[in-house]
Amino acid sequence: FPIPPALPSWAVSQPTETLGTMFADLDYDIEEDKLGIPTVPGKVTLQKDAQNLIGISIGGGAQYCPCLYIVQVFDNTPAALDGTVAAGDEITGVNGRSIKGKTKVEVAKMIQEVKGEVTIHYNKLQADPKQGMSLDIVLKKVKHRLVENMSSGTADALGLSRAILCNDGLVKRLEELERTAELYKGMTEHTKNLLRAFYELSQTHRAFGDVFSVIGVREPQPAASEAFVKFADAHRSIEKFGIRLLKTIKPMLTDLNTYLNKAIPDTRLTIKKYLDVKFEYLALGEPLYRVSTGNYEYRLILRCRQEARARFSQMRKDVLEKMELLDQKHVQDIVFQLQRFVSTMSKYYNDCYAVLRDADVFPIEVDLAHTTLAYGPGQDEFTDGEDEEEEDEEDTAAGEPSRDAQGAAGPLDKGGSWCDS
Repeated sequence: FPIPPALPSWAVSQPTETLGTMFADLDYDIEEDKLGIPTVPGKVTLQKDAQNLIGISIGGGAQYCPCLYIVQVFDNTPAALDGTVAAGDEITGVNGRSIKGKTKVEVAKMIQEVKGEVTIHYNKLQADPKQGMSLDIVLKKVKHRLVENMSSGTADALGLSRAILCNDGLVKRLEELERTAELYKGMTEHTKNLLRAFYELSQTHRAFGDVFSVIGVREPQPAASEAFVKFADAHRSIEKFGIRLLKTIKPMLTDLNTYLNKAIPDTRLTIKKYLDVKFEYLALGEPLYRVSTGNYEYRLILRCRQEARARFSQMRKDVLEKMELLDQKHVQDIVFQLQRFVSTMSKYYNDCYAVLRDADVFPIEVDLAHTTLAYGPGQDEFTDGEDEEEEDEEDTAAGEPSRDAQGAAGPLDKGGSWCDS
């Protein structure tokens, strides 16, 4: 192995304290792990509101954090309306004055001392929200999803807070939506059964009309024939009224199925998307103690939380609007459908009553044969002249022998049997 060169004489002659002092005098900046996230410098001028505020909260700063950053941008404030700065952006100066080495309280006083407009110098964090979905955030999101379906007693026993989830009115609205779906499902099934029964009833009326029409055609008496035909036409008219009722009420099923199979599932899907966004926002709303040091990882989580909050607010607004429209459609639609159903049924029964009232043809006088109705004590069965003649012929053929047979066989003896002559 080669022998290392000896130290120069000037280095050997220097005391060790001088070497330590020489390296201590060098001013080295601590290099932060930026996680590959670029920053873009810039400045923005904000007009303060009536309360002398610009609408941001700041964190970090001396003496534990190398930078001072924006924690949250409040809604409906000058900073939120401007939209330039966001959570996670680093603040580097106020009105041209550097804030390096200052605490967040000192920086807040610097901003408050400025009246009217204030200029904020910043380093814009070009963050990708997908990088903020760490394993911890995913597990917290799963925790909120599990707690959502727990009872209060179980959650309290496990030490899990359910306050923000239990007070969510949209979850209660989802339960009301399920009950409305069951109501529409029952109405649909009942309407189907009713229409099927009315169809069978109309076919029965048609059969009645056909039977009475045949009777009227075969009736020899003109008055009775006309009465039967008129009664048959009345039943056929009732059958037409039933078909018209079916055609009027059938679109009711289409409307109910549209509400049941399209509107309600679409709203249910929107609420599920809203719950997913809410769980993500709640997971990001719990800062992790090991990243709460103002580094890039925590600032990335702050940015993700702000964007998740914006999505949560927008999704909640959309769900509320959709639920409101669905409730209005439910109230208007159910009233319209029931009015159409009641008016159609009323018209059907009124028309049937009018037709049967005009077809009041009873009693009907019909010409019958003289032997059709017998009131004597010995007449137990219905007989007519032709049947009596046929029965007489059968009795004659079976009980009395012919004259030729009597002559051939000889006269009867005392016992009633035939004897030879």
